[in-house]
Amino acid sequence: MAGIVVRPRARILHGHDWVFSSEVLKVFGNPADGDVISIKDGRDRMLGSAIWNSKSQIVARRFSHRRQDLDLDFFKRRIAQAAEYRDRRKVTPQLHRVVWSESDGLPGMILDRYGDQFVLQLTTLGMDQRKEILINAIGEVLGGRTMIERSDAAVRRAEGLPLASGVLRGEARETEFEICGVKFSIDLLSAQKTGFYLDQIPHYPVVASIAAGRRVLDCFTNEGAFALTCARAGAREVIGVEMQASAIAAARDNSKRNQLPVRWVEQDVFVYLRAAEKAGAQFDLIVLDPPSFTKSKSRVRDAIRGYRELHLRAFKLLSRDGILATFSCSHHVTDTILSETISAALVDARRSARQLRRFEQALDHPILPTMPETEYFKGVLLEMKSSI
Repeated sequence: MAGIVVRPRARILHGHDWVFSSEVLKVFGNPADGDVISIKDGRDRMLGSAIWNSKSQIVARRFSHRRQDLDLDFFKRRIAQAAEYRDRRKVTPQLHRVVWSESDGLPGMILDRYGDQFVLQLTTLGMDQRKEILINAIGEVLGGRTMIERSDAAVRRAEGLPLASGVLRGEARETEFEICGVKFSIDLLSAQKTGFYLDQIPHYPVVASIAAGRRVLDCFTNEGAFALTCARAGAREVIGVEMQASAIAAARDNSKRNQLPVRWVEQDVFVYLRAAEKAGAQFDLIVLDPPSFTKSKSRVRDAIRGYRELHLRAFKLLSRDGILATFSCSHHVTDTILSETISAALVDARRSARQLRRFEQALDHPILPTMPETEYFKGVLLEMKSSI
């Protein structure tokens, strides 16, 4: 087996599963991009098997701590282990993430379940080259009538891969499911990312439970999940703001399907918040669930400015005892950075708040302590504190 020897301070020696190009001491055996390689330290000790891609900054991604090939039996074992973990954690049976990349020992593979339809996303060359084997393994372990590919994430370009989407098996159709008593219908071929924000499923009932009788503003509403679950929970008024026309159209359809009164606004959230402040609007519950503000460390400062502005506007619109549910899916914006940014926005807005709870990544998106990159989601629930 071809392979690499890593430098003495490579992070893989401390439990991480990635090797960056700067951490390679020597390449032996002339591996081709996408090949399985062995990783060794300077004493010729085996550190595991990995996928090689010389075109990526992350040249090797370990998937096993022993010598192992990426064959059908291996994929079946790993997928079965991932499914068993979700069963044991009692996630929503027909609506959850089945495979979460490195967290399940399958780097660059994401698999979401929507009943008998599965959505597959591949972001690494090694997995993309073995797509047919993966499809067969998924079918044998999990069944399912339909397999859809949503490998249209920009991160594929870092692996030298084109964007791809379409039906791999079966026939695509709208999928229907229910959250907090609200019925949703999603087109898995055109919805954002891999269909629905599955990482928020545990948090919809938490936010909805405090919505009764409140004026609710759901920012970055996407297809309206927070807005609709709050409306069903008895909110006095609900407004959902989203700039993507297709998402707003889907939200309106879901609103009609459930006969829930929500006012949908197709507009940039920052523009809406500024206008609402000028108009003297007030809300009792605001939800901020923006898309990632940065995909790289180099843009963290820009992301902080965005988050600070966003929270400042929200704090100015909250009523005396209003509540803010705020989330971030930017991996590079850590808990500490988010907390400091929220604190700065509170000072700017001349408000104070109490923290009611923190929001964590859903259990079907498991986190590896040795791989910080597997953790991206964080959030907090705040109640405004009235000055005496």
